[in-house]
Amino acid sequence: MKKLALLALLLATPLAAAPQVTRVVPSVADPAVKQFDEPSLVIADPALPADAALAVFLTGTGGKPENTTSMLETIAGQGYRAIGLEYNDVPAVMQVCPTDPDPDCSAKFRDARAFGSDFAATPNAPAEAIVPRLVAALRWLDKQQPGIGWGRYLDGNTPRWDRIAIGGLSQGAGMAAYIAKKYPLRRVVLFSSPWDFTGADRHPAPWLSLPSATPMDRWQAAYNQRENTVPLIRAAYRALRIPVDQIHVFDLDLPAGMQPRGPNPYHPIGIRDVRYRPQWQAMFGRGS
Repeated sequence: MKKLALLALLLATPLAAAPQVTRVVPSVADPAVKQFDEPSLVIADPALPADAALAVFLTGTGGKPENTTSMLETIAGQGYRAIGLEYNDVPAVMQVCPTDPDPDCSAKFRDARAFGSDFAATPNAPAEAIVPRLVAALRWLDKQQPGIGWGRYLDGNTPRWDRIAIGGLSQGAGMAAYIAKKYPLRRVVLFSSPWDFTGADRHPAPWLSLPSATPMDRWQAAYNQRENTVPLIRAAYRALRIPVDQIHVFDLDLPAGMQPRGPNPYHPIGIRDVRYRPQWQAMFGRGS
């Protein structure tokens, strides 16, 4: 009888809804977008409460949102609505600014790429910048999925930053950090960047030391101890004033069967190796 009662209970209990996966083509969300048009990847549980937080993840140079699926699934599992946002990521700031004598080159570069300000080294129309793309994606999602709550992350043309966490890898982490300096994010999560520097002594770029609109207890960061750029990453994290206990040092070997690729194979592994999922969960925290 107990077995029959248990079977009846299981049959009567609805299965948890699978997260909904949506792809947002940037030029469809905003026809003013003319380049970098890979789909942004959206993963969200339709049953989340309307006030659940939004997490935006920015890939590294040349990356594609589709390649961050494991990371986005983990973030969504933490109670966030998660967007892997496609953006203008070539060239990277570190391909442009190290040879520029202007110590503010990287700040000007990142401002143009994040918000659409004018800077010759990264020419793009304002619609191509990260924040306008995010706004357009949220508006499109709100029209396509009414009632979910996508519009709650906007106040007119402005994101409601206190409801948004931004994470990123490499160039994307630098963009997340730059935005977090300007606006009070719910959380900022950095993987292996930024390492913006200036001068022959590779001194951290001035913007890294500026006051942060996002309180420091909301910053999380990580890097792999075998990356080629560890000294620059550590210097940048010190300049950003990220508390030591909020910095995660990854140290696992490459996954079994994975061959080293490129001159810095441990640089992207922090967001690809699912053995780091517990760290991802701790870094992003709960979204609802």
